[in-house]
Formats: sequence, C-alpha cells, structure tokens
Amino acid sequence: MKVAVVGATGMVGQVMLKVLAERDFQITELIPVASERSVGKKVTYKDKEYTIHSMEDAIAAKPQIAIFSAGGNTSKEFAPQFAEVGTTVIDNSSAWRMDPTKKLVVPEINATSLTKEDKIIANPNCSTIQMVLAMSPLHREYGIKRLVISTYQSITGTGVKAVEQLENEYAGKKGEMAYPYPIHRNAIPACDVFEENGYTKEELKLVNETQKILDDRSIAVTATAVRIPVVGGHSESVNVELGKAYEEKDIRKLLNETSGVTVQDNPDTNTYPMPIYAEGKNDVFVGRIRRDYSQENTVNMWIVSDNLRKGAATNAVQIGEYLVANGLV
Repeated sequence: MKVAVVGATGMVGQVMLKVLAERDFQITELIPVASERSVGKKVTYKDKEYTIHSMEDAIAAKPQIAIFSAGGNTSKEFAPQFAEVGTTVIDNSSAWRMDPTKKLVVPEINATSLTKEDKIIANPNCSTIQMVLAMSPLHREYGIKRLVISTYQSITGTGVKAVEQLENEYAGKKGEMAYPYPIHRNAIPACDVFEENGYTKEELKLVNETQKILDDRSIAVTATAVRIPVVGGHSESVNVELGKAYEEKDIRKLLNETSGVTVQDNPDTNTYPMPIYAEGKNDVFVGRIRRDYSQENTVNMWIVSDNLRKGAATNAVQIGEYLVANGLV
C-alpha cells in the first residue's frame, strides 16, 4: 500500500502523518510531497525520516492513495494527474467539494456511497464535518427543517501564520499578520473572504456542504463564522428546527449511540465541550443540549471538535481506511 501525503510539511499535513501512525494505517511505502522548495528535506513518520518528493515523482510512483492538504489550486492541477495513473485522491481543499461529479464524504454518514470509480473524493470543510456528524442522526430520526449556526473557530484553521500572529501578540512583538486585525483578546467575524451576498465563503460552505452531505437541499441553513484566539478546535452554537416533536432524552440517546460523537452535558457539574479538552482528540463533542422554548420542535446544542483532527486529517484517514477495508483501492 503506497500512500502519498501531499502537503506533508503543512499544519494539517503534519497531523495527517500523526493520525496515520496512531491508527496504524497499513503503509508499505510512504511518499511525502510538498512544494518545490521543500523537496529533499525530511519529515518524520513512526520515528523514521522520509525524504520529501516532488509532485511529478509522486505521480510517477503511482500510489494507491494520495491524501491532499495543499490548497485548492494545487488540488485542481494535480489531483486529476494522480487519478489518471489510478491513484484514489482524498482531497482536503475546497476544490472538489461542490463538484456534482465528486462525493463529499464523512465516513460515518455516507462512505457507503463510494465505489472504485471514485478517484477524487472530497473531504468536507472542518466546521461542516463536526456539525453534520451530530446532525445526521437527528435528520434521520426527525427530519431537519432549519439550522442557525454561529461558529467560534480556532486560528489553526487559518494556518501557521495565524498561530505565529497570536504568539507574537501574546509576547508584544511585531510580526507578519495573518488577519487584518489583532487576534489576541479579539473576535473577528470574518472567516475566509466575503462574497457579493455579504456572507463569507466559510459561512456558505456550512450551507452548501451540509445540504450535500445530508443529501437534502430542502434543509434551510444560515451561518455566522467567527475567528477567536484559541488553538484547540472549533466550537459551534447550533439551533436545530426539527420536523416533528422530540424529547431531550431521546436526542441525547441518539447522539450517544452515534459513532464518533461524545456527549458531554451535565450543567450540575459544569460539564460541556470546550476546545481546550477537544485538542488532540478525534471525536466530536456535543453538550448544552436544551429545548428552544421560543419555537416549536427546536433544540439548541454546542458542538466542539479539533479542526485539525476530525475536521481534516482524521476524516481523510478514515476515508482511506474505508477504501482499503472494502477493496476499493
């Protein structure tokens, strides 16, 4: 099993290598790939050093799987070239997510739709993955009519430059700015760029990707995405209007029984999800589950997950695991 990790030196790429090792993904040959300036340098996997390859050399090696986390333009250019030589690409960028010919996959929800013919598979946006994992059982049981989402997103979703900006600001040092404003002691209500309708791309990803993954364009979704100075993961306040009546205990039971979801919800002991405890873990944590008394059949909840793990690397590796286990590569 030859596996290429494209973008191996980046923040998500490094976590991908860590997750592959933790989950003991059966790799016979690892092919780390990065930009031309990194070719020849080393990355570490399972306490062994591997030399970074060029994109051309990696394609020539014809790996069974290539996991991409190198940006949309890179994916657009090179994912089809890998696919042409028979490689199955799992892409973490936004390049293919809304392509009607490509599957957008959260394994616990829709991996069974995958076939050998799916040579480019899209990994959803981080903030979408954690939310739909919690929403999927509710949609199956009750039907979701509307979602109102507010996100509180980690700076790690922006990348290394954002982490450096926060560290510089903590230390009172001047440095390169990943954001147009300070992030230390601040909240920036703009994740990604603004579109003509006044929403950011991140907010529209929550709308469009949710409908595609849950395979229901009738679900009404609106979102506000906010960047905050934390590093452990993304948090989301989600207001869910269901299609029929529910009991809170049944919502908790459904979520408790959902693979990849951990319910942390006990107001008496101040138990609820927080990014400081989600960091480094693969689950999606759900708490603050309570009835919305302002509207019929509506429930509020708080959803937290490590955006570099389940929101990116872990989800991609799980797709790879499914492909291998079911003989699709």
